[in-house]
Amino acid sequence: METFKTRAQHVADDLRRRILGGEFKGGTQLRQDALAKDYAVSRIPVREALFTLESEGLVEFHAHRGAFTTELSVDKIRELFDLRVLLEKYILKAAIPNLTSQDLEGAENILLKYDSALDSGRNIDNWSEYNFAFHKALYAPAGFPETLALITQINTKSDRYIRMQLLYTQEIEKAEKEHHELLELARRGEVENACELLEKHILDACEGIVSVLEEGSHGIANV
Repeated sequence: METFKTRAQHVADDLRRRILGGEFKGGTQLRQDALAKDYAVSRIPVREALFTLESEGLVEFHAHRGAFTTELSVDKIRELFDLRVLLEKYILKAAIPNLTSQDLEGAENILLKYDSALDSGRNIDNWSEYNFAFHKALYAPAGFPETLALITQINTKSDRYIRMQLLYTQEIEKAEKEHHELLELARRGEVENACELLEKHILDACEGIVSVLEEGSHGIANV
């Protein structure tokens, strides 16, 4: 079993390098049989490698069609994150005056679970889920269901990019610190400061992802 794991990691590392380096463009189908032949392994480690890259946001599985590389468009990333700034500042501004002690406790509990998952380096699939759950806990008291639905939709589209940011930019500690600062500002009712921090938090994440894509595979082979 350990042999398969080692081979799967080798395949995942090399495919990651090739995808981020631009060898496989967005939307390219990754055929398991061809990759198995390419790497001189069976399909089992190839499949495990593809699942690893899916958790990192670099590969998507389409029903009945197989695995494809994710569309990694800098313009799309910037548009999505600019939309996040507009909508999330709007809803946070309305939410903070309505936050109860129970709301704040719920957000803090999510944040502690999120911190634990990040610090352990495990449960990569859950990282972006915890991230959005924390933000959503702060936004929900605004009572703007349509805005929250739009934010949820945008975050779903941003999910793979958020995972890439957490995995590749080496700024997990910064993200954790900003979340705790945002919670504290919300607790103190400092609406403007909270909104300013939120904007910086989102845009810094965006630029971190863009840097990863522009640098290709440089510096991330051991991620």
